Amino acid sequence: MLMKVRIYKPSASAMSSGVAKTKKWVLEHEPRDKKSPEPLMGWSQCKDTLSQVRLKFDSKEAAIEYAHSQGWTAVVANEKAKKIRPRNYMDNFKYVPVESDGA
Repeated sequence: MLMKVRIYKPSASAMSSGVAKTKKWVLEHEPRDKKSPEPLMGWSQCKDTLSQVRLKFDSKEAAIEYAHSQGWTAVVANEKAKKIRPRNYMDNFKYVPVESDGA
């Protein structure tokens, strides 16, 4: 049975400006079974336990090498570059004149 895995570098949370949990590459298995609501509580359930496994690697090459050694087909997402705009606390109080409409 041929298994597909996805290798990517996670992006930062929208709720923070830090870089925590974004330095390592993640290998996840593609879901083989769809999620459905659990009858008692209504939570989502899935019979595929591999969808819960997330392996972390220091480099993209290490993750690809591991996937190939296991006989898995890897889909690699390219790393997205983060644009960092330098800002100072003083910029919050900088005077910016209002443009007039010429009337």
